[in-house]
Formats: sequence, C-alpha cells, structure tokens
Amino acid sequence: MSPAIDALPCGEGPVRGSTYVPSTPDHVLWGRLPCEADDPVARVEPGAEVTFDTLSHEGILEDQGRDPRAFFGAHDVAHVLDDAVALCATDERTHPRTFGVDGPHVVSRPVHVEGARPGDLLAVTVRETLPRVPYGVVSNRHGKGALPGEFPLDGAPVFSAFASVDDTGTRGQLPLVAGGERLVEFELHPFLGIIGVAVAGDRRPHSVPPGPHGGNIDINLLTVGATLYLPVQVEGAGLYVGDPHFAQGDGEVALTAMEASLRATLQVDVVPHEDAVRRFGELAGPLAETSEFLVPTGMDEDLDVAVADCVRAAVALLQARWGMDPSLALAYLSAATDFDISQVVDVVKGVHARVRKSDFARVDR
Repeated sequence: MSPAIDALPCGEGPVRGSTYVPSTPDHVLWGRLPCEADDPVARVEPGAEVTFDTLSHEGILEDQGRDPRAFFGAHDVAHVLDDAVALCATDERTHPRTFGVDGPHVVSRPVHVEGARPGDLLAVTVRETLPRVPYGVVSNRHGKGALPGEFPLDGAPVFSAFASVDDTGTRGQLPLVAGGERLVEFELHPFLGIIGVAVAGDRRPHSVPPGPHGGNIDINLLTVGATLYLPVQVEGAGLYVGDPHFAQGDGEVALTAMEASLRATLQVDVVPHEDAVRRFGELAGPLAETSEFLVPTGMDEDLDVAVADCVRAAVALLQARWGMDPSLALAYLSAATDFDISQVVDVVKGVHARVRKSDFARVDR
C-alpha cells in the first residue's frame, strides 16, 4: 500500500461535514437511482456540508467474481474496504439487483434538503475529496465503450486494468505491458461521476444513463471548488452521489476510467426559481460552474443531438446571464468556447461546454 494514502474505512478518519452518510449496505442502492418514494437517510438545511463515503463498483461486480478480497488480493492489495465486502454479501431481499439488467453503480440513498422545491435549483459544491484506498481499476466490458466489438481483445468478456497510486498520492500508474515494471503515469483529479436528485414517482431510474436529474454525468471538471446546479424534481431534492473516480479523460472511452472509492464532502444550497432564471435562464438539465467556467450540458443517445442540445443550452445561458443576442452568442461560442465530450459510454452520451467567465469581465462591470 502506498504510504501517501491511508485506507478510510466507514466511520474512521476525518469527516468534514456536519452530516455523515456512510457507504454501508443500509445506506446505499446498487444499480438504481433514488426516486420520490425512497425515504431519506438524512435531512439537512441549505448551507450544510454533507460527507459521503462512496464505493467504487470495480472489483465487486459479478463478472469480476463478486469477491473484492479475492479480486484485489490478486494485486497484492493489503486492505479491502469492509463496506465492499459487506455489500457483496447482501442478497436480493435487501438489494434487489439483476446483473446485466440493472446498473453497476453503488449510489447513496437520498438526502433531503429542507426548502428545496420543484422549479428550484439544488446547488452542490464539492468541498473535499479524500481517497479511501490507494488503488483503482479501469475496465472495458460487455461490448460497450467507444470501440464495441474491437475491445476487449480476443473476445474476453471483461478486461480490468489495476491502477496504483504513486508515493506522492497525486499520480496514477498503469503498466506499459501486462506484468511489466515500466509504468505510465498520469495526474489524479478526484471527482464524483454521479451527482443527482431524485426523480418523481416510485420507479427508480437505471444508474447508467444521465438525464435532467443529473446522475451519471461523468463531468471531470467537478473537482474541489466546482458547483453543479440541478433542477429539483421533488420536494427536498433527494441528493445522492456515487461512481467515484480518481481520474478520467473526456470521453471515458474504455467504459470506465480510474474508478476508486472516495470520501467526498459536498455543500448543498437551494437557488429559488426566480433567482435561478435570472442567473441562468430556464435550465432543462444540469449546469456546472468552476472558478473559470460556466459549463452547460447536452445529453442524448445520439452524440450529434447531444452536441446540438449543449450549443442551445450555451446560447440560452449567454442570453439569460448577459443579455447577449443569440446570433452573436453562437458566433462567440464558435470563436472562443470548447465543447467537450463528457462521456460516450453511458447509453445517453454527454457533451459539456466551457464558457470562460473572464471573457465577460467588461460586461459585468
């Protein structure tokens, strides 16, 4: 185990938030997202910080043996999280899930935010991300990813690459060849792939495709300091998180990126409808914000449609925020804004734009 990162079992180590949600079996769903009918595991006031333990699905799935001690033991891992072992030991009565039908993700049960109503925005700001383990997994499986039918090679059902963390705790490592000692290194930027709000009704959505509720949006800009705005669907919002990453490239082309468990602290705030419209216009889906960018999104099974939806969302944002003429807004976006592919592997593909806030400094004066 790398000395730079100590394991963080549930209930141990630093907890920043005033409310703590562990990833023990009674606090999570597996493969489905919360809906209005799900009872909250906690209730908080706007402005509160909530600390979630999150659990990666890699190393616990059925096609990896559903035995994390055996899976990670093969890579000489000294400590496997007890909550991973406990979840794998549950049965259909407590965690109904059908492999290959339901999603793979372990997702927290919902947190009720007082005063959040449909039409408002839930503002979720990432305050802290702490690695719970010094390793992760990148997988390619099920004929998915960006190159289905070509990978995994040799017709294997699943290829799982074990990724370690270097002694500084800031870089991931993959071998150049299987079993080799030469390593490829890359920067770590921990974030949560799933941040969402509960949907109306009593049917839990599949955990894979993202949507207006957020969910599995996989936007790697959502690191510490970033805020995600989500249109509230039900009273109390029903905030949930999951799908922790240590790193991900835009696109996430293999199917997963460096999936690894995190302890994440999020601050929750409510933006009333009128204020939300004044600041951002009428949002049909998630909007992110960093210190540098406003990040509108577009999502659809067709990547071309996702791009078009993202462009429309960006034009509407420029109109609402700065009163920009829509034709000039489109011209500005073409000249100055990057449209990035968030991911192409979650059935519903995602695109996000990076609108540089400093470009409008003179307008804001």
